[in-house]
Amino acid sequence: MTAHPQLVPGVTAVHHVAYTVPDLDEAVGFFTGVLGAELAYRTGPIADPDGQWMARQLGVHPHAVAHIAMLRLGPVTNVELFAYEAPGQRRAYPRNSDWGGHHLALWTDDFDASLRRLTAHDGVRPLGEPQTVGDGPIAGTRFLYLRTPIGLHIELVQAPARLPYHHETPVRLFDPAGGTS
Repeated sequence: MTAHPQLVPGVTAVHHVAYTVPDLDEAVGFFTGVLGAELAYRTGPIADPDGQWMARQLGVHPHAVAHIAMLRLGPVTNVELFAYEAPGQRRAYPRNSDWGGHHLALWTDDFDASLRRLTAHDGVRPLGEPQTVGDGPIAGTRFLYLRTPIGLHIELVQAPARLPYHHETPVRLFDPAGGTS
């Protein structure tokens, strides 16, 4: 793999991804009980009722109150969950096509078993049917998006060891099954 100059000095990896959820207890329960995450810690309330810290530091309403949980999901992913109480809070989930839309893609070694386990949980709903990419850089990859009861979209992903894009570039994506895909 070709070495690239570090564009931001000192940055070597992603530390965590974060999601704002409507109910922190329910979200922690989903991540630990359904996805197998481990709870590292919870903290909060975090607030600055008389100042501007919340707006200045987190980009939220100055009177917002946050409760936070940090979880470990699999060997390399840290997930931070926020539950806010804030004046003027928008309580509609963004669609994947909306600015700020997002999803969490989960690698699986057993697509069908993972799908059965996830959809057995009350409130997890598949969006459509499992798909296999027929052509292009990731041909052979199987995927499906699911909506969770906490408003988060997740995607199940399973891919072959060799993908068509491997013939075009030395760049490889991380793949828990084999290190890179």
